[in-house]
Amino acid sequence: MRALVVSELLPDFAGVAVEEVGSPTPGPGQVLVRVRAASVNFPDLLMTRGEYQLKPPSPFTPGMDVAGEVAALGEGVTSLKIGDAVVGGARLGGFAEYAVMEAISLNPKPERLSFAEAAAYPAAYLTAWVSLVRRAQLQPGEWVLVHGAAGGVGLAALDLARVLGARTIAASASDAKLAVIQREYAPDAVVNVTGGFREQVKAITGGRGADVIYDPVGGDVFDESVRCIAFDGRLLVVGFTSGRIPTVSVNMPLIKGFSVLGVRAGEYGRQFPERGRENMRAVYDLAVSGKIKPRVHAELPLAQWRDAFDLLATRQVIGKAVIRPDL
Repeated sequence: MRALVVSELLPDFAGVAVEEVGSPTPGPGQVLVRVRAASVNFPDLLMTRGEYQLKPPSPFTPGMDVAGEVAALGEGVTSLKIGDAVVGGARLGGFAEYAVMEAISLNPKPERLSFAEAAAYPAAYLTAWVSLVRRAQLQPGEWVLVHGAAGGVGLAALDLARVLGARTIAASASDAKLAVIQREYAPDAVVNVTGGFREQVKAITGGRGADVIYDPVGGDVFDESVRCIAFDGRLLVVGFTSGRIPTVSVNMPLIKGFSVLGVRAGEYGRQFPERGRENMRAVYDLAVSGKIKPRVHAELPLAQWRDAFDLLATRQVIGKAVIRPDL
């Protein structure tokens, strides 16, 4: 089969290429999935350079979110049958024509979603759920400022906050992206962060500041977020797509009475398995019910993986770029 293989950890994806490799065989409790769609997440990009928390030995195939059809069953798997359309998450292996996944990690593909849309929701909305529900304990009516609102995890957080009854502020450095978000997701307000956003956020929230700030960007965005968070607010550290890991003087959380909360959605589930299963079930139920709207920016064949990666790396994507090995 064809698979995207990381053979060396090098800058600019220089150690990554599509190769012919042997098709994997599912072991006990596992399923072989014919991959119809796999979405690109920022950790996939980081892993190609060895810059993510998970550092698999080379060679490896990245790809976390997969939608496809069951092609073979491992020993003991009775919950699925060959031909079932499924969706699920894994830490590796999605950017290939076939992927081995744990049966327990798979759910029936929501009928209302295409394969690409199904692949677009698991990691992004799980991150949003753990952030807003588990960590921030978001309440209806609270103001949520979402940075990087056009990216996969940002757009998911904006969408989920709406479902949870919060008042939302979408933040981005692009007016064009904000126009799309405003049209398709109807946030309560939008903010272009170019040149600063502190005063805009305070004006929108009546001088109080945002109750919850969702930050996958870091750097200067985090620094200024400290200046526009409400008393008793929660500042969620989701990632550092800006490239700079910021710091905060602890007198600021003391004086302003806010909390800085780290978010690792996958690790949360590994540390608290029962809650992890509840999280995944909650996100799946939202997808089935149609309450959330995963957005696919582009669908590209496996041979054009570089274009899919570049859409994220150059901040062009609104929602998710999806690789389609079946094209």
